[in-house]
Amino acid sequence: MTRSRTITITVKKKTGDAFDAILQAPPKMMPDAKINADGWWSFTGPHGKSRLKFNENKSLGILDHQFVDEESTWDVPMRVVSNGDFSDVVITLNKPDELTDKQFDQRVSEIGDMVVSMKNIIESS
Repeated sequence: MTRSRTITITVKKKTGDAFDAILQAPPKMMPDAKINADGWWSFTGPHGKSRLKFNENKSLGILDHQFVDEESTWDVPMRVVSNGDFSDVVITLNKPDELTDKQFDQRVSEIGDMVVSMKNIIESS
């Protein structure tokens, strides 16, 4: 059975503004982040050299992405959902096969911290 975890945060931004802020967040979260011509962000993450690529659809609030580092590969469903003058950002983390349950739990905790940082960036944009 595959393990997964869903993280939801509410941000004080309208959906379109939150969506745009997330797309621009990588260099604000990882100072060495650079976007390549193929749409992949490259940077140094907690587990070595990392890459991130969004597969977005703004009208549907879809910000699915792939994340690859030296230890694992993640396909991450992500949605930005309208909540009045606010937005809910919903991220589902499915355990990559190459990670143990303990490593997955550690990553979920690390990602939770990153999501708090992302929330602050979105709300200050």
